[in-house]
Parts: sequence; structure tokens; C-alpha cells
Amino acid sequence: MPIIWGRANSSNVMKLLWFCAETGLDYERRDAGGAFGVTREAGYTAKNPMSLVPTLEEPDGWAVWESNTILRYLASTTPGAAALYPDAPRARAGIERWMDWQLAHLSKPMTTLFFTHVRIPEPERDWSAAEAARRQAAELWTLLDRQLEGRAFIEGDTFTLADIVLGIFAHRWHALPIERPELLELRRWYGTLAGRPGFARHVMVPMT
Repeated sequence: MPIIWGRANSSNVMKLLWFCAETGLDYERRDAGGAFGVTREAGYTAKNPMSLVPTLEEPDGWAVWESNTILRYLASTTPGAAALYPDAPRARAGIERWMDWQLAHLSKPMTTLFFTHVRIPEPERDWSAAEAARRQAAELWTLLDRQLEGRAFIEGDTFTLADIVLGIFAHRWHALPIERPELLELRRWYGTLAGRPGFARHVMVPMT
């Protein structure tokens, strides 16, 4: 079975664990990153020169890194995962734009918020930067709220990779002790995700 290298409390590792829960894909997870170290060791950097998590290692030793790339690979190679990442070019492009949007736009403000409230010691927190990030994230979540109007999921009535990559951050947005605009479609979608066992098991966990 494939090996997922990465600590379970990493948002990018959560994407893969949730995917595996949705598809029934068996895997072995090995702790790496953060307090576990490993990522600077020669054996790991040979698989992932960025020294980050996650890394997916196949039984034959082939490895790939970057969480959204790993999701695309797994969705293309895992039996029963076609609905998460369909072959039709326009359907696939619709999903991929949100995966890219997560990386290019949403990750930065959400990471600032998460680190400020969870990982940075309180005396060292930059509250002005956190407030700027909160406002930026609120604008982005408002955009997604409009996208969700009339749709069960981000790209229609079917759960896809777009919901996985954004659902991780939706949980943090709703769980962090911050002011949020009332976005009813976003809240409804988040509630739908909360009812999925893989989301409850791998994403709705204490933030550390």
C-alpha cells in the first residue's frame, strides 16, 4: 500500500487522509514534519527536495509531493474515485480552478490566521497582520458563498476534490475564535461536509 509521509495535524496531509477515507484507499501513514522531524533527513529529501509534507511514496519507491498534485494522482489511479475528478475537460477544469484558488489565494490569509491563534505564542502574535488576513479571507469566503448558491457542492451536486481542498480551511474558518460575516451558503455546505465520516475523523479535530 502507499505511504503517506506527514503528521496528521497538517492541513495538507488532512486532504490525503480525507480522500482515502472517501475512497476506501488503504495506506500507511508515517509521522514527519514539525516536532517529528524527518523531513531534513537525506532519505526524505531524496523523495521530496522541498523538505515539506506530505509526500506520497508508492510500493515501488516512486514518490510525488505537493498535496493537490498528490490528490490528482490518487484520483486518477484509485478505483472508484472518478467522480471526485472526472475526465471531461470542462468538469475537470472547474474543479482544478478551485484547487489552484486554494493555493494561490486562500492559503496565505488562512495560514496567518491559524498560526496567529494556534501556533504562535501569544506575546509574539501580530494582531494587525491577523486582522488584515481575516478581512482578506472573509472576502474570499464571500466569493465561495456566491459560488455555492444553488449547488450542493462547489462544482454542482457531486462531491469532488474541490470540496476536499477547501473543506479543510472551511473548518478552520468556522472553528477559529474570529469575527465572520454571516455566509449562509458557506455554513450550509460546511454542515454537509461535517456529516461525512472522513471529514469528522480527519479534519474536525483539535487544532494544534
